Amino acid sequence: MFVKFVSADRVETAINASQVTFISSVTDGTRIRFGEGRSVTVVEPMDEVISRLNETRQLPTT
Repeated sequence: MFVKFVSADRVETAINASQVTFISSVTDGTRIRFGEGRSVTVVEPMDEVISRLNETRQLPTT
């Protein structure tokens, strides 16, 4: 499931919630890390990022 955020440079960014490995608060917003050293910084606060990522994991599968 993809979740849409706004990156620090104001570009919309889609994130595959199942690939997130670490989330941290930074000066510009929230840094979302993935495997293999990849990351993106988004402007949304950490609590909102966690909430939106958790929503995707709670959706029923069919």
